[in-house]
Amino acid sequence: MLYFWAILIYLLILIGVGAILSRRVKTQTDFMVAGRELSAPILVGTLLATWIGSGSIIAGAGLSFEKGFSALWFDAGVWVAIIVLYFIAGRARKLAQFTVPDILEIRYNKYARILGSLTTIIAYTAIVSYQFKAGGMVLNMVIGIPVDQGIILTAVFVIAYTALAGMFSVAYTDVVNGVVLVVGFIIGFPFLLKLAGGWGNVTATLPADRFQILGTMTIWEALGYSLPTMLLLLGESNMYQRFFSARDERAAKASVLGWISGTIFVETLIVVLAIIGSSIFLDINPESVILHSVRHGLSPVIGCVLLAAIVAVIVSTADSFLLVPSTNIMRDIYQRFINPNVSQRRMVLYSRLVVIGLGIIAFIQVKFFTTVLAMALYAYTMYGVGVTPATLAAFFWKRATPTGGVCSIASGMITTIAWELLKKPFNVPTVYPALILSVSSLIIISLLTPKPKEEKVRPFFQE
Repeated sequence: MLYFWAILIYLLILIGVGAILSRRVKTQTDFMVAGRELSAPILVGTLLATWIGSGSIIAGAGLSFEKGFSALWFDAGVWVAIIVLYFIAGRARKLAQFTVPDILEIRYNKYARILGSLTTIIAYTAIVSYQFKAGGMVLNMVIGIPVDQGIILTAVFVIAYTALAGMFSVAYTDVVNGVVLVVGFIIGFPFLLKLAGGWGNVTATLPADRFQILGTMTIWEALGYSLPTMLLLLGESNMYQRFFSARDERAAKASVLGWISGTIFVETLIVVLAIIGSSIFLDINPESVILHSVRHGLSPVIGCVLLAAIVAVIVSTADSFLLVPSTNIMRDIYQRFINPNVSQRRMVLYSRLVVIGLGIIAFIQVKFFTTVLAMALYAYTMYGVGVTPATLAAFFWKRATPTGGVCSIASGMITTIAWELLKKPFNVPTVYPALILSVSSLIIISLLTPKPKEEKVRPFFQE
């Protein structure tokens, strides 16, 4: 019960913070982009905590349990993407928008906004769904309740917390969660390594391929893990929404430098901890290796802190990915096409109601995938091939046209859904056909249609 009370107290503190910060939410700018007042240090914390969720702690660790160091291919795409985002962050903040579909309409047209919003809603509710599943796994591990009940409890908490204060509650608590998680992993590392009998015993216990760059994978299999994560992050709405939340362009750009350093360190540490855990606990669910190692391999004090932080980071990731599609529905659909003159008070109220509705949709999706990794790869691919090529072209290719952008989004989204429904013909990962069609549609159709107007291009190429 010690672990249960530690997690409960930590989450209650988060609710208290959210309730206090909710008083600051008066307008959609407050709810969606924290009043555009976040400093670089706060941005680093929220960027890191948003990305390091169950995709890393559950899916990435599970892959490490089975593949060893070659699981870093799952993370390598992220590192490349963050480097590219350094050159976008300042320009994105200068646009001072709310969502990625805002960008798509400015650069292309309203149809790009609609398709971008639809793709985001589908992909992000899937990501929220597997955060719920991860939360259920943690609660099952800690207090022994059935995973299904743990999923329900996680979903209720995430939905309520997100609806309270929007980006204000998300950003500031992310910093605390990230610090606690990183410090906890660092402290726990030597204890877990000692339990395993030292690094020499780890290498002697596990097969040699666990310590190779590719391991048992081919380069195409490795890229099948890297590309979805890279493509997701390059166009990831959460990250752009945080750039929009920065106090200025300088803060947005500076935050990326801290983010890349923190991400490489934390994701590598998670892989190493998972490998050590796999040498100690041989007959467990691979995706629970970090949770099992923390619960049964560390002292109760360190274990309590780390499990509480893991739950909090899963919650942080879930509420971030829940906030984005709710913003899309309210900003990119309702306010843009249905009621442009909606009052700020009603905008905040309706945003909270939409958060609840999307949270329920995410909960329903939990049953559709057997593992967190499968859900992650589907969601990453859906967004990465649907939205990312058109978003990157907005900032890097002046020749991209409205028709090319719209066709790129549509072809990427439709191909992803079709390939998944066909059960991945010829065992080819969905990312390959979907990316090829999305990028080729963007390039070919843009070259076959008239150049975009100068006013469409100019805002994206101003430093």
